[in-house]
Amino acid sequence: MTAPITQLPSATITSAAPAPATISSAADQSQLSSQQFLQLLVAQLQYQDPSHPVDNSTLMSETATLNQIQTMQQLTAASTEQMRAQQQQTAAGMVGETVSYLDSAGNTQSGLVSAATIAGSSPSVLVGGQDVALSQVQQVIAPTTPTP
Repeated sequence: MTAPITQLPSATITSAAPAPATISSAADQSQLSSQQFLQLLVAQLQYQDPSHPVDNSTLMSETATLNQIQTMQQLTAASTEQMRAQQQQTAAGMVGETVSYLDSAGNTQSGLVSAATIAGSSPSVLVGGQDVALSQVQQVIAPTTPTP
């Protein structure tokens, strides 16, 4: 005789959906640090197919790309610092000059620059007791000299 077949309780197998990756900004996706690049390169070498290893020219090309990225980052930082220094020098050079600028209401005002603030991210000048961002200055007005 054969033994009766007993039915096992049915079980449902489910898998949790993978958690979506959180992305803080679009810039995060386009930024790759040199450390991350090296980690990817090492992982690529570690998990490569032994029967088809990465050729030397590909490895050298990727290393050269890393070097180019680092050089561009250094140039960008130097350029940003140079622009900031130039803005500071421009603001300092306006002391004693009459300038026209846009006030917070969008009206054109003018006055004598009595001081320059060069600390912080954006230089500014002090015109008639009002702090004016360098980007709001529209014109530097030459002093009028009386004609004899």
